[in-house]
Amino acid sequence: MTTADRRYHHPVSFTWWARKPSYLLFVLRELSSVFVAWFVVYLLLLVAAVSSGNESYQGFLEWSSHPLMIALNVIAFAFVLLHAVTWFGLAPKAIVLRLGSWRVPPNLILAAHYGAWLVISVAVAWVILR
Repeated sequence: MTTADRRYHHPVSFTWWARKPSYLLFVLRELSSVFVAWFVVYLLLLVAAVSSGNESYQGFLEWSSHPLMIALNVIAFAFVLLHAVTWFGLAPKAIVLRLGSWRVPPNLILAAHYGAWLVISVAVAWVILR
């Protein structure tokens, strides 16, 4: 029997991540990337339908109005919001800005991210709703 065979392996339950809120948030943030990918695929399907003509676009709208698709997109939207908020929360830790000898406070970096998000959201809403 080798040394590797005699090492103790502590069993880890399948729900280890549900024991602490920080672990749960970590797992949900990682899971949210799947829903970000879903939104990319959904957007590409929309672009393909629009470029294929009115009949294809109407078929896409009909498919999108199915209750399961609506539920999936509502859940995906919640996860994408979680993804954005948690990544914005990490930004001040990843970005250290210095202006001369002055370090930009983390709260200012965070506010700049949320401000940019708001400006871009308003611009996109204006383009869509005008």
